[in-house]
Amino acid sequence: MGSPALLPLLLLFLPFVQPSHGFPGSGDSALEDDGGGYSHARYKDTPWCSPIKVKYGDVYCRAPLGAYYKTALGARCDIRCQKGYELQGSSQLICQSNKRWSDKVICKQKRCSPLAMPANGGFKCVDGAYFNSRCEYYCSPGYTLKGERTVTCMDSKAWSGRPASCVDMEPPRIKCPSVKERIAEPNKLTVRVNWETPEGRDTADGILTDVILKGLPPGSNFPEGDHRIQYTVYDRAENKGTCKFRVKVRVRRCGKLNAPENGYMKCSSDGDNYGATCEFSCIGGYELQGSPARVCQSNLAWSGTEPTCAAMNVNVGVRSAAALLDQFYEKRRLLIVSTPTARNLLYRLQLGMLQQAQCGLDLRHITVVELVGVFPTLIGRIGAKIMPPSLALQLSMVLVDKHGMDKERYVSLVTPVALFNLIDTFPLRKEEMVLQAEMRQTCAI
Repeated sequence: MGSPALLPLLLLFLPFVQPSHGFPGSGDSALEDDGGGYSHARYKDTPWCSPIKVKYGDVYCRAPLGAYYKTALGARCDIRCQKGYELQGSSQLICQSNKRWSDKVICKQKRCSPLAMPANGGFKCVDGAYFNSRCEYYCSPGYTLKGERTVTCMDSKAWSGRPASCVDMEPPRIKCPSVKERIAEPNKLTVRVNWETPEGRDTADGILTDVILKGLPPGSNFPEGDHRIQYTVYDRAENKGTCKFRVKVRVRRCGKLNAPENGYMKCSSDGDNYGATCEFSCIGGYELQGSPARVCQSNLAWSGTEPTCAAMNVNVGVRSAAALLDQFYEKRRLLIVSTPTARNLLYRLQLGMLQQAQCGLDLRHITVVELVGVFPTLIGRIGAKIMPPSLALQLSMVLVDKHGMDKERYVSLVTPVALFNLIDTFPLRKEEMVLQAEMRQTCAI
């Protein structure tokens, strides 16, 4: 049997080539290497640089010999940093013959300019001034934030908002006392009221520049009525704080009294308030009956009894002129007119002038005494009352004041004007004129 035939066997060895898929940061290129696996042997003596890795960055490399030689001599790599990072170094690196890349690069986190610390406040940040760090402003007590409360460091290295500030916008605080009610003091229309001056407090720096009072200060005498007191304070930022309270003063009163008919009334204080005293008097020719003075008491009732003024009852049956004059003491002035006969022309003229000036006589409390005839047929009279001749004989034409003093004697006619001008100079008359002016008692002379 012959030997088996030898069949020729042809084996084809094909080199395995890994497909190239470029990806960021890998240094691979999407382009195919034209030299394939055969180029490896061909450039086995070519210098190689170490692979590039950039934290927070992407590397894109290309080589003149193909993707396989992305770190070989002459390879070029572009460096790009991720968002929020910036490149420090060249943006393109070249693999050099010394097997080193042409530069050293890093991707450094971007940083915004430091925030200024606001006066009377501050801020807190998540990651300082670095990219994407969020900072929140805050203010000290008493201050208000002006601007954006939160800012973020952006990729542009700028903050997302303008710096905030802390301003004193809150008004200072001040507390006034409560309403004060007071009763006027006896025989007065006022009362002294005291209180502690309120102190303002600034909620920010505690400093006040001005404290202004509107109204009467503490310790003043407050009159009857409702009084508003206001305190105003300002802080250094000119914020204003105010507080108000009222002082109420009440006067206890008994009710107004009236002057008696044909009389006067003079009261202290306001005339009807607690403690006030009213004094009464009568005009000449009238006598006071009742209480000469009354006081407004604490029970708001008047003391005493109501006064009246009764007409004088002149007693012409006395034996002496002194006894007659005593009845007019401090009450009336006497004008004694005498004549030997009622037919006397001057006498009649004198009486006529006096009758025409009757208002002035009454205003000055003058009583006219007429003496007509000669002793023993001398007749004297006061109004309708006739006095005995012996009493009339003791009188003559004379002006007698309220103290019984012989003030002036006339031997001829006297005009009412001259008479009144003289009387108005008497001390008691000046006091009467003041009272009559208050009571509005006047008449033309």
